[in-house]
Amino acid sequence: MGAHTLLTPVVSKIFCSSLQAVLLVRRRPPAVTGGGFVVTDREQRVVFSVDGCGIIGASGQLVVRDGDGTAILFIHKKGGVVQALSVHNRWKGYLMDYGEPSKPVFSLQDPKPVLSCAAGDVRVTVEPKGRKRHWDYEVTGSFAHRACAVKSRTGHVVAQIGVKGMMAGRDFYHVVVQPGYDQAFVIGVIAILDNMNGESTRC
Repeated sequence: MGAHTLLTPVVSKIFCSSLQAVLLVRRRPPAVTGGGFVVTDREQRVVFSVDGCGIIGASGQLVVRDGDGTAILFIHKKGGVVQALSVHNRWKGYLMDYGEPSKPVFSLQDPKPVLSCAAGDVRVTVEPKGRKRHWDYEVTGSFAHRACAVKSRTGHVVAQIGVKGMMAGRDFYHVVVQPGYDQAFVIGVIAILDNMNGESTRC
């Protein structure tokens, strides 16, 4: 790691790099593979994959896997009467331990119904919550149009989602993660955005 790069792990520091990471997201066809998406690096190596409803068999549940296929993050959409009456949808992300959800690492809230991601619409809080803050990251822009960014509370860009090249579009897009930030966490947030917008992780 670079001596001057501040690491900001959420899932784990092993997913933080001292260098900028350019990742390519490719959606999997639901009819063939059950949906979800695969994330590759510049060398076309699989570094992450996301399973959604088509594979898990339950709506509102997501699993993020590393390049070896090991489940590292379990995400679920909260339900219940209280949640039904809330003006926000809430999601929780948990570390996976021996194949089971364990420690909560972040929560995300988005407004009902899903609109374009204007500043402050989608906010993420890293666990444990601090007394003087209500959120740590926010999503700005429009994920549906692949013009979206994850920013820190101080306004620094953590990751930029965009499209470029002949293969760009809803099925192929890139994610640029800035040095020091947790790439697995960023993919977890993208998995939720994908589900919110009724895309590859939804049934």
